[in-house]
Amino acid sequence: MATEYDVVVVGAGAAGLMAACTAAERGRSVLLLEKMDQPGRKLRITGKGRCNLTNTNPLRDTLPHIGSDARFLRNAYGRFFNRELMQWFEDRGVELTVERGNRVYPASGKALDIFLALVGELERDPKVTIRKNTIVKSIEVFKDPNGTAPAKAQATAVVLQSGERIACRHIVLATGGLSYPTTGSTGAGLRIAAEVGHTVVEPVPSLVPLQCAERVPADLVGFLLKNVQLSLLDPDSGATLFRSGVGEMTFVADGLAGPLALSASRIATRLLHQGRQLQARLDLKPGLTPEQLDRRLLTDIDQNGTRVFNDALRLWLPAELIALALPQLHIEYYKRLHQLSGDERRRLGRWLKAVPFTLVGTHDYTEAIVTQGGVALAEVNPKTMESRLVDGLYIVGELLDLDADTGGYNLQIAFSTGHAAGEAV
Repeated sequence: MATEYDVVVVGAGAAGLMAACTAAERGRSVLLLEKMDQPGRKLRITGKGRCNLTNTNPLRDTLPHIGSDARFLRNAYGRFFNRELMQWFEDRGVELTVERGNRVYPASGKALDIFLALVGELERDPKVTIRKNTIVKSIEVFKDPNGTAPAKAQATAVVLQSGERIACRHIVLATGGLSYPTTGSTGAGLRIAAEVGHTVVEPVPSLVPLQCAERVPADLVGFLLKNVQLSLLDPDSGATLFRSGVGEMTFVADGLAGPLALSASRIATRLLHQGRQLQARLDLKPGLTPEQLDRRLLTDIDQNGTRVFNDALRLWLPAELIALALPQLHIEYYKRLHQLSGDERRRLGRWLKAVPFTLVGTHDYTEAIVTQGGVALAEVNPKTMESRLVDGLYIVGELLDLDADTGGYNLQIAFSTGHAAGEAV
């Protein structure tokens, strides 16, 4: 069959859209295949519909936020990083703004503007065809007529679920991971990559709420804590596996959520899925050393000695946290502060600096922002995103064994790897 397109891009998320735009800009004929009825579904809901598309941090400050082997991205970032990405959208009429934490958003606060800039670029180009409601079943690779595969296979076509075969010179696999499956991310690309010989690091949900053994009081569900710090510990060795910066955290019915918990989940999720035991510790007073906090407690107790303990806890805690504190502190509710022993005061101080939670799992992919795991990076050329096993096959975005903290880092990975593939095809 004659080749119909220079490039077939499978998946119209952030990485696939950028790959298609870049390839078309270079004069390639592009077919973009999307399984859903509309492209960019996940992109349009990212960042609670506001789309935190990147972060203005320099490269040296960005790489520590990326898991697996962040060095893999150096080449792609060297050609198309945050400044280039911002310029790309600004050149297409999207006004951007930088907010707290150097996070970049469309000034309108609408993820739709990012989506429309990408899709509009493709719809204006006569070399681009977009087909929706189209499911790719497999990738066809060349094999010797005698049944002996060459040293390196060659991608020749995509095969649709309908049975249709579409010949092409290059295939960009950009189907996403497993997070938010209702947007079309069902892991099909991981299966396809494995079928042509790629190693797939077991995927697990990441940037996801953490489940705890402890009961979360009803009044605490949805309550937002500010200026706190979260740590993860190995209960056997006592080693600290993760310590967040100072930030925000909230509670869900079965555990911890919000920015700090999501960041911690990048470390916790794989260990929990391996059956490891983990402890979380919440520091409610990260601005005070234990010694400074103890001096403050002594002063407050001296000045409020006649107040009963359960009421006086409001000196140090939001009211919503008291129901969590009292059962764990084992201090008589109606004891006057001036009656507290030194041991009880120190126990209170330790609790304020390390509220304990026993982690037992995470929420599933329906709430995970990204997928951790994916195609092994050693099997992909970091300059081009081309498979080292199959010529003409490029793997981008969340399919790769790359994930990052919240803050625009994951979308930057998608856009940069998609751009690298679009340049290479």
